[in-house]
Amino acid sequence: MFDAHSTVAVVGASLAGLRAAETLRAEGYDGRIVLIGAESHQPYDRPPLSKQLLAGTWGLDRVRLRDPQKIDALGLELRLGHAAIALDVAGHRLELDDGDRLEFDGAVVSTGAHARTLPDTSHILGVHTLRTLEDCFALGAVVGPETKMAVVGAGFIGSEVAATCRGLGAQVTVIEALPVPLARVLGDRLGAACAALHTDHGVEVRAGIGVARLVTADTVDGERVTGVGLIDGSAIPADVVVIGIGVSPTTDWLTGSGLDIDNGVRADATLHAADDVVVAGDLARWFDERIGTEIRIEHWTNAAEQGVAAARSLLAGRHDAASYSSVPYFWSDQYDTKIQVIGHPRPDDEIIVVDGSLEERRFVALYGRKGALSAAVAFSRPRQLMGFRPLLEAGASLDEARALLPA
Repeated sequence: MFDAHSTVAVVGASLAGLRAAETLRAEGYDGRIVLIGAESHQPYDRPPLSKQLLAGTWGLDRVRLRDPQKIDALGLELRLGHAAIALDVAGHRLELDDGDRLEFDGAVVSTGAHARTLPDTSHILGVHTLRTLEDCFALGAVVGPETKMAVVGAGFIGSEVAATCRGLGAQVTVIEALPVPLARVLGDRLGAACAALHTDHGVEVRAGIGVARLVTADTVDGERVTGVGLIDGSAIPADVVVIGIGVSPTTDWLTGSGLDIDNGVRADATLHAADDVVVAGDLARWFDERIGTEIRIEHWTNAAEQGVAAARSLLAGRHDAASYSSVPYFWSDQYDTKIQVIGHPRPDDEIIVVDGSLEERRFVALYGRKGALSAAVAFSRPRQLMGFRPLLEAGASLDEARALLPA
């Protein structure tokens, strides 16, 4: 189907897109590959942006996904710093923001996601999100021991930013509308452990309350944030505000493309969104046959694995490609604690702490749903946690998982 005269467009030059391009070459495809990325940087890793790079313990060279020489060896046509603005599935054509039009035989769509923000705040000085290298550099330039920082949203990114900036000496307040951090992912019990982790390190947590507005003042440079007003009428003083309220799939450019867009790009079990078009990464909403439903996952491991699978599916063709299924795995480094999650935890699952204790902030907890093991979560217990992944892959029961533990 694809040969030396074919063109494959990989739209999105982050982890999933790079893994797809590498896999195309590894599987023997020797035709043209055009790697298109809205950012001017060569592919880089996003997890360090809220941790090591923001803290200043790593330099830019350590966040690159590959050395430039390895990128060169792939023989890619790089179109970095140019966003795709339109896709015509039927015509097999792409349009870029510089007016260029590209005809393709196959395409990998992996444009990821972008940070959500509060309405009408993008012009306010001192208000930040964290998704790109530029975001990281901008935030890092204004954080120090005298900084009063408010973090709106206590998800993984917001919590990591709070932890890193507290380590830099900032006075940090975390504001979360839910009763506890990460309640929608881990449930109230483990969410309370996450809140305690913050307070252990001198971060104030204001949970169960929403943001009403940002407090600002006019300066010679423009409107600048001075605090965060909460719906109870109180205000948190802040020189810097970080909005960490999640991300949205970057799909606006696909309007009118012929693809089915609904909380991401919908795809079948083989990651095909259309004939000759596959998806990978944060925007992929595919049918996972193992769990019997559509799913979209915004984590590093899924992006890496899905980039590989999408490239293989594209080369095989829609009717011959293998289905893609994955047991999600993700982690978060906060202070001196590594939080790791395997599987699909839900807040209404049965939760059993099987090793350590929540009070020690070192434990393994199992999640069960209708008698089946649905997830395992660990705080600073990496070795103990990973033994449960094969059980999740095999669809084991919660009782089988408990039996794995030593008597």
